[in-house]
Amino acid sequence: MLSSRVLSLVGRRALSTSVALRGHASVAVPEYTLPKYHDNRSVPLPEVSYVADLTSDLKALKEKEKGAWASLSAQEKLQLYHIKFNQTYADMNKGSNEWKTALGGIFIFIGFTAFIIVWQRKYVFGELPHTLSEDWKAMEYKRMLDMRINPIEGFSSKWDYEKNEWKK
Repeated sequence: MLSSRVLSLVGRRALSTSVALRGHASVAVPEYTLPKYHDNRSVPLPEVSYVADLTSDLKALKEKEKGAWASLSAQEKLQLYHIKFNQTYADMNKGSNEWKTALGGIFIFIGFTAFIIVWQRKYVFGELPHTLSEDWKAMEYKRMLDMRINPIEGFSSKWDYEKNEWKK
């Protein structure tokens, strides 16, 4: 029991030491492991700045930022903001016209599908069967009434047999 506890603690210590050595500056950190910038309404403060590599002008502006903000112009304040963020919160909340594209795509798909169905019905399946003609349906309904199909709640319950017409 005690020996397993000691080995567990020693194992954790060895693991934490190896992790610390891997994170040392001499070891190259892959680009995909670093946090990326993205605008998100639910997380308004991203982990990293929008502009990662500052130009000489931006570096000078960052030095000027350390002084009095009253000396900064509105344009310089806006540039400082856009170093950290790409969009303002209001820009993130602004709607887009993407829904129009999606709706157009849906209508094109529906139209194309309807065209295929009509084409198949006309050229692939040929003419409609004779059982779908109006005369055949009338004969079928007459036979169903003669047989008194479903007389309680169904088809025959709506027919008046004494007057020989549909009930009103």
